[in-house]
Amino acid sequence: MATNLLLGIGTVAGLDCDAELVLDPRHPARHPGFLLQITVDADDVVTSADPQVGFMHRSAEKLFESRDLRQAMLLADRHDWLSSFTSELVTALAIEEALGMLPPERATWTRMLLAEVERIQATIPFLAVAAGTARPSMEAMRARITTILESITGARMHPGFARIGGVAAAIADDDRAALRSTLVDVESQVHEWQQAVDGETVDLEGIAVLTADQAVGFGLGGPVGRASGVDLDLRRDDPYLAYADLAEVVEVPVRTEGDARARYLVLADQLPVTARLALACLDRLDELGEGPVDTPLPKVVRLPEGATYASVEGPLGISGILLVGAGDKYPWRMKIRSASFATMQAMTTALVGVPRTDLADALMSLPVVMGDVDR
Repeated sequence: MATNLLLGIGTVAGLDCDAELVLDPRHPARHPGFLLQITVDADDVVTSADPQVGFMHRSAEKLFESRDLRQAMLLADRHDWLSSFTSELVTALAIEEALGMLPPERATWTRMLLAEVERIQATIPFLAVAAGTARPSMEAMRARITTILESITGARMHPGFARIGGVAAAIADDDRAALRSTLVDVESQVHEWQQAVDGETVDLEGIAVLTADQAVGFGLGGPVGRASGVDLDLRRDDPYLAYADLAEVVEVPVRTEGDARARYLVLADQLPVTARLALACLDRLDELGEGPVDTPLPKVVRLPEGATYASVEGPLGISGILLVGAGDKYPWRMKIRSASFATMQAMTTALVGVPRTDLADALMSLPVVMGDVDR
């Protein structure tokens, strides 16, 4: 006999859950907006799963459409709070594509540097729950990175650092030196972290499997897609910014098992690649020396008629922005493609067949940020 259950974190929007999802207290998905409707059979194995989305919905896309383009940039970092700069970046790229604007070279390499450093910062919270004894050193490293990014941008969570045509300011010499030292330390510690994750996730083999075809069907990229054998990384396959100049550094870790263990291992495997990319960006900035990091804009920036799409390789997958202009200073239409929403959809397939005792581990291996789901 099947049993229907509504699982969540506490009470959401007045709905009393049948049971609480016992996730790690520091896991990013542990948020009151997370609800999951499941059916289990007599053996307490999941036979259907339906993620309940929308409880945090803030109409981000409609808010974009009622702001001029400069104001819209400040809204861009509000939905994925683990990779806010990446959200700003993809928005700026879409606007610049529509305007036919090419930012200064220093701005391009600064953007790449911050995107890669943020990739480390955003990966660690999901990976640390499976790192065992290496967890304290990982979380200490994330705190160190967050402090440096705060020094660069002026904010710990919503940097507001990307601009249409560049970035807000050049990175000071002291901050560049602190980043270089931190990235070298990441490279020196990451092997230990990988070994710890490898040892801690053995029991997750065969849990919550997604095949490559299923991953493609749900539009999954990033670490979740690559753990299922989807060999795709926009930095390599559709280079933006100046990633084509670092083609020899952009390695793409791919596994084919598609289970919870594979997802954690891919998250761990992308850290050394990211550290090397960030160090290469620092080297390039040192070579470029002084110069502009933004583009002068007219008093009013208007979006030309037509549709523009831009996408980047975010920490959790592909992040995209569709902009439709009508010659006004406001977007006529704006649509966000978020990695977390695609991953949330995939739970409908991945969680079927998972014993209820393994459900929390399965969910924590599918990285989502609820603000990016209910944008």
